[in-house]
Amino acid sequence: MARISPAPLGLAVVLALSSPAYAQEASGPATTLDTVIVTGTRANDRTVLESTSPVDVLTAEDIRKAGVVNGELGSALQALLPSFNFPRQSNSGGADHVRAAQLRGLSPDQVLVLVNGKRRHNSALVNTDSKIGKGTTPVDFNAIPVSAIKRIEVLRDGAGALYGSDAVAGVINVILDDAPEGGAIEASFGAHHTDLKPIGRTLTDGQTGFLSAKVGTALGDDGGFLRVGLELKNREATNRAGFDQIPPWEAQTPDNLALAGKRNYALGDGASKDLNAWFNTEIPFGATSKAYAFGTYNQRDTEGANYFRYPDGEANWKQLYPHGYRPVSEGENLDVQLVAGARGQWGEWNYDASLDHGRNEFTYRLRDSLNASLGPASPTRFKTGDYAFEQTVANLDVGRIFVRADDSHSLGFGVEARRERYETGAGDPASYAAGPYTDRPTGSQAGGGLTPQDEAHLSRDVASAYTSLSSTFGEKLSTDIAARYEHYQDFGGELTGKLGARYAFAPAFALRGAISNNFHAPSLSQTGFESTSTGYTAGGQLVQGRLLSVNNPIARALGARDLKPEKSINYSLGFTSQIGSHLDLSLDLFQIDIDDRIALSESITGDALTDFVQQRFGVGGLESAHYFVNAADTRTRGAEFVANWRQTLGGGDLLLTGTWSYARTELENVLATPPQLLALDPGYVLFGVEESNTLTDAAPRTRAQLAASWTDDRWSLNSRLSRHGSARRVFDFGGGFTPTQTYGAEWQLDAEVEYRITPAWSVAVGGQNLTDNYPDRSNQDIHYFGNLPYDVLSPIGSNGAYWYGRVRYAF
Repeated sequence: MARISPAPLGLAVVLALSSPAYAQEASGPATTLDTVIVTGTRANDRTVLESTSPVDVLTAEDIRKAGVVNGELGSALQALLPSFNFPRQSNSGGADHVRAAQLRGLSPDQVLVLVNGKRRHNSALVNTDSKIGKGTTPVDFNAIPVSAIKRIEVLRDGAGALYGSDAVAGVINVILDDAPEGGAIEASFGAHHTDLKPIGRTLTDGQTGFLSAKVGTALGDDGGFLRVGLELKNREATNRAGFDQIPPWEAQTPDNLALAGKRNYALGDGASKDLNAWFNTEIPFGATSKAYAFGTYNQRDTEGANYFRYPDGEANWKQLYPHGYRPVSEGENLDVQLVAGARGQWGEWNYDASLDHGRNEFTYRLRDSLNASLGPASPTRFKTGDYAFEQTVANLDVGRIFVRADDSHSLGFGVEARRERYETGAGDPASYAAGPYTDRPTGSQAGGGLTPQDEAHLSRDVASAYTSLSSTFGEKLSTDIAARYEHYQDFGGELTGKLGARYAFAPAFALRGAISNNFHAPSLSQTGFESTSTGYTAGGQLVQGRLLSVNNPIARALGARDLKPEKSINYSLGFTSQIGSHLDLSLDLFQIDIDDRIALSESITGDALTDFVQQRFGVGGLESAHYFVNAADTRTRGAEFVANWRQTLGGGDLLLTGTWSYARTELENVLATPPQLLALDPGYVLFGVEESNTLTDAAPRTRAQLAASWTDDRWSLNSRLSRHGSARRVFDFGGGFTPTQTYGAEWQLDAEVEYRITPAWSVAVGGQNLTDNYPDRSNQDIHYFGNLPYDVLSPIGSNGAYWYGRVRYAF
């Protein structure tokens, strides 16, 4: 099928249109279909029923009763949303500390996150060793406090014309609690209790403690308020590693072989501690205006797992670690967003002006490590680097409503200016030093420190102007039209547009459809981040390598080219029905064509690389190199189905929900290996099977769910049966050896019972994965000699059953 080039709004015609998908998979009191939404439209009176694009609405009760592990927002979204994937990755570098999320199977940086409609900043840490989200700096969902949320609206459609770049897969808008009075105190405790079959033991670990408090107060008599909250979170580590069979390339010495049959590795979640704080406030002024401000603060300390170093390996000195060692990575994460603005009316016009500042700082450390080249005097603790990303956005939106007979039109336009800054700082000198022991690997083990030459100091300005028109023509037809011109200082300008419409051809049935083109510019980290590391390849060999920016002379000599922005065209066609007050359902089909997908190249390794870099640049010992590329064009096709049944039963309200989603990504026009690499070694492949697997089928293509909730004045019962589809893992160990495994679909059962002792006090008990189900075990080519029996791909994770209790006081 021929690819249609991205085109501005006005070249496309919408064919079909409808009412929104209402997806509330696991609920307390159901959000009604006449809930006014603010995401995906400039109209101020659109409801869920009247939206022209599929929107999921999750309430605070939905999130609270999702059995969230340790107050993780990302875990709640995965439990509640049919197209959201939030894998728990281990031994994956930065992904052990900042978890990446996917929507519709696309990359984490292709979904735009808003808080109260304002753009959220990304994290600063680049995920270079992960599988899902490799090469991205995702938004850190777990830095947003769950107790601050009033509801979440998820637009499952491209929306670059409305909100700017990154909204390729969709938009997630987190709306903060704005109650002017009252509050709540909540505490929960939980742990994993599981039968770990690879070692034949029953384990209890991963103990969690979560405490939150919030309170609101009215400010004046004109609707002003101040809402504030605090969260404390603690999570202990889990470990699902198997018994070590000792890799054959390790020296078969008595001290190494003595470790056979022991659990030398770690596979699971690292320990973490969080402090979250937030506020949301409005103060009226003048006759029709309000000043507003809100902010979130997150401070988190995390730990991550790394491969074991054996006693008689070249990466060890027995004077320091006579029995070998497993380095532990430590992350210090500081995340802040602060927004202030004013909105109101100038005559017939509405306005909203705001200033939005967000910053993420991450310090990466290692303990229980060493720099082998420094000898037995090496330090065992290192700071390996500092990372910071800062974003400041200024907005001015204006609009008004025009009404004529049965027709109404909401016209809006605005301007936006954004400043982005990205910086990295070198680690301790000992973390990257090349010491006197030249036969030993240099740099701190499990992640060499950033060197002074790796440091990045990048910034850019982005400006945009946009307009939109949301119209209703009688009771049957509504439309949304939007266009935006966005100009990047480093990548030039792009015009994006969207057309969407809904037509109710019968009182209970409607069609909807939309077409849009969207834009995602390479992040500052993808254009300028560099790092130097010493670690193990997927096949287990110890190598020294570098991630090179595309501007690095070595990368240029290896065929690197300037990155281009990703450009997409999104198509959707849907059917929805609401039959009486009991049943509503929707089915949406979509296609997303993306040109120039950005990814990391395969690792370029071998003597040819080492000799070339030594001779050409005088840099010795470089055994592995990779860089960012525009890897391929992709086409993602999928479908999403949502059905809800509401019924009064036994004096309470029953809600039954079924969801199913499917998304398949295929590669087109894959980037050819450049001649510079082929001249070094005809066997080199720049973008091959391993990184292709990352973009196509490493994430499950399907998810399905059946959920039920029943609530009366005293009891709230919730259950969820989820089916996570299969996922496929491909490694490239070199020499034509590409071990592959498909991990089958898995079922997960979650349930919770809550009892309201009084109108203020309630208690709850529940669990996730009550049947203690695990993904398939990895085969012998992938399980790393028994140490890593489970892969990180399956959304069901490898922690087993989780049980929790909760007590809540609301006033």
